[in-house]
Amino acid sequence: MRTFLVRSLMVACVAAFAMSLTARAQQPVGNTPPPPALQPLDEGEEPAVTIRQPDRQGKTTEKRAPGGKVTEIKVTSGGSTYYLKPNDSSGSALPGDGQASSMRAAQWEVLEFDFSRPQEAKEVEAAQSGQADLAPVPPSPTPARK
Repeated sequence: MRTFLVRSLMVACVAAFAMSLTARAQQPVGNTPPPPALQPLDEGEEPAVTIRQPDRQGKTTEKRAPGGKVTEIKVTSGGSTYYLKPNDSSGSALPGDGQASSMRAAQWEVLEFDFSRPQEAKEVEAAQSGQADLAPVPPSPTPARK
C-alpha cells in the first residue's frame, strides 16, 4: 500500500515538471519587438441588396383542455391555415413504440368555400349601380317533409 502511494506521488511530480517545461518552451526569450501597428481598412461601397425582415402577420390560436393541456393549435399564415394536434398515445403504447410518438403531422385546410360571398358582392354592385330600390329575390322555399 505504501509503495503504491510513493509511486503515485513520484508520477505526479514528474508530470508537473514536464508540464512546466512545455509551458516555458512557449514563452518568448529575451526582448521581442512589439507587434506591428494595425492600419484601418477601407470600408468600400454599400451592398446593392437590402435584407428585410419577413412580415410576421401569422396568427396562432391555442385551445386547451380544462386541465391546461394543449389540445389544438390553429396557425394562420398568409392565405393558408393549418392545425397542430398532439398525438395521444393509445393505452398500451410504451415510449419508443411507433404508436407512442408525440409528434403528429400538421392538418391543412384545403378547398374551403364560402358560398355567401357572391350574393353579398352582387348586392353591393346593385347598390352602387343605382338598382338598390329593387328588392332582392327571396330564397326558394324548402320542400316540406313528409
